[in-house]
Amino acid sequence: MAALILYFGYQAFTGDRGLLTSGQRGKALTEKTAEVKIIHNQRVELERRAQLLRDTNLSADLLEERAHSLLGYADPRDYVIREN
Repeated sequence: MAALILYFGYQAFTGDRGLLTSGQRGKALTEKTAEVKIIHNQRVELERRAQLLRDTNLSADLLEERAHSLLGYADPRDYVIREN
C-alpha cells in the first residue's frame, strides 16, 4: 500500500500533469494561443481575398492580370514589361 501511495504521490508532482509541470503547460498554452491568433488572422485575410473572387465582385481584368503574374503565362500577342 505504501508503494502505491508513493507512486501516485511521485506522479502527482512530476508526471505529465503534475504540479511541477504546470509552468510548462502555461507556457505551451500561451504559445498555442498566439499561434491560433496568427492562423485566425490568416484565415480572415484568405476569406477576404476569396470574397473578391466571387461572381458578384469579380473583375475579369483583375483576375486575368493576377493569373498571368502568378502562373507566368502571357498571350503571344501581349507586350510584357517586367520590373526588377
